[in-house]
Amino acid sequence: INRPGSRATIPACRPALLKTMNKNAVYLLLLKKLEVDLDVLQRAAQTAYEAATDKENIAENKYDTLGLEASYLATGQARRVEEIRQALKNCQAMTQAPYATAQGIQVGDLIRLEAVNGNEQWVLLAPDAAGLKLIQDDQTITVITPRAPLGAALLRKQPDDDVQINVGGTVQTFTVCDTY
Repeated sequence: INRPGSRATIPACRPALLKTMNKNAVYLLLLKKLEVDLDVLQRAAQTAYEAATDKENIAENKYDTLGLEASYLATGQARRVEEIRQALKNCQAMTQAPYATAQGIQVGDLIRLEAVNGNEQWVLLAPDAAGLKLIQDDQTITVITPRAPLGAALLRKQPDDDVQINVGGTVQTFTVCDTY
């Protein structure tokens, strides 16, 4: 096939190390990781809040900034809790439909990519939680979103299509090998 975006000069994908990937298991792993992260961050935010409001941290002079620093930390922790809470909510609402050829790659799809140098990479295209790493069946899966260059380039692509992204002035090319 020699259509726009197809790999006319790039060798075919190597066979997957795994015959298949359980997309539902990856989805559940994503939700569990976000829930654990949220719990840890909520406890950290509570600790930071308690430190910020502790009587012993009231400034005794203009150079005593422990209470102010604790307040900044508490504010940052509270923001991060909200970000994780929103990511969890968005990912819980993510459609878990099987890959649909007619639509191409969409949010919710699990994708195996291969770089020109032969390196294999698994990504989960999710509405949020970008950068999260998941381990399923000894494979690392990176969560990406459509807001990332790779995520945007993958939308509506089909298996055997190529995607190119420019990262720091360097063009990177990937072939879509499998979608779930």
